[in-house]
Parts: sequence; structure tokens; C-alpha cells
Amino acid sequence: MADHPELAARVRDALAGVADVVEKRMFGSVGFLVGGALRLGVGRHPDHVMMLRISEEDAAALAGPGVHPAVMRGRTMRGWLFLEEEAVDSDEQLERWVAAALAAPV
Repeated sequence: MADHPELAARVRDALAGVADVVEKRMFGSVGFLVGGALRLGVGRHPDHVMMLRISEEDAAALAGPGVHPAVMRGRTMRGWLFLEEEAVDSDEQLERWVAAALAAPV
């Protein structure tokens, strides 16, 4: 698992102006915490490049190509999604995901 510096830089740009953002290495990725809560992570993994917190209502509404439930060690993580490259190709797509992650309950 390797870093994804280009996507991490785009996430930093999308989080510009958001208060209390901290970056932390975790799960083989760069985690972005807001207010002390993990909101999203970026890294090159076999089945995703981004993991994000999401409300259960938004998870169904935002489903699409390159989006699937987060599964870790065989367990589906409720309130989390994995995104593949195609789901974050454009800045508009990325901004939508970052906004959804910020709006999700902790």
C-alpha cells in the first residue's frame, strides 16, 4: 500500500478553510481528522483510493461507479464507503465526497 500524494493534495485543497483539520498516518493511508474525528483517508489500496465517513442516508443517495461499502477484515463498516479512482476523477466529484464526509455524524 502506497501513498497517493496527488489525491491527498486535492483533499487538502478541498478542506482549505475548514477549521481544526489534522492529518495523521493511519491504516496505510493519510487520515484527515476534523474536530478530532476521522472523516476520510487517502491511499493506494488494492480496491480503493479513498475511505470516507458518510451518513447512512447519504450512502444510498451517493452510490455510483467506483463506490462501494467499506469492508475491513471481512466486516462491512457501517457509515463508511470506499471510493475508487473513477469516483474522484474530477474536482467536483471530490468536493461532493468531502462535503458528505464533513456532514456525516460522528
